[in-house]
Amino acid sequence: MDLILWRHAEAELLRLGQTDLERCLTHKGERQAKRMAAWLNQRMTASTRVLVSPAQRTRSTAEALGREFRVVASIAPDASVEDLLAAARWPEASEPTLLIGHQPSLGLLAARLLTGQDHALAVKKAAVWWLRSRVRDGESEVLLQAVQAPDFL
Repeated sequence: MDLILWRHAEAELLRLGQTDLERCLTHKGERQAKRMAAWLNQRMTASTRVLVSPAQRTRSTAEALGREFRVVASIAPDASVEDLLAAARWPEASEPTLLIGHQPSLGLLAARLLTGQDHALAVKKAAVWWLRSRVRDGESEVLLQAVQAPDFL
């Protein structure tokens, strides 16, 4: 199974009277999302499930893909690693899954899958971490397929 972690693009600062979930992308964030979406669309299969946090900034990031996506409340900004794993159905899902979410949840998830430990890895805004689960010689392993930041596109 492929699990693609995409942190939302750059968002506006929280304004007075606004909730965290209402924050929108900046103009720079919109450009980041479009560049990364183009990169992803060249590589993702048509069957990739796209799951998105209910935050406006993640939904706007997802819209750049031009694909259908599903908003999943359990992957909101305060999501646990267990919440993300359950939403993705890792590693049992038969189709690739793209999670569009937040720090520190995405970094914690990447660390657990890659190292088996719960420590924070930094995931840059609008960056993608592409992981793959496979069985080799009877043992499960996680491969880091790619890490891509929008600044390098």
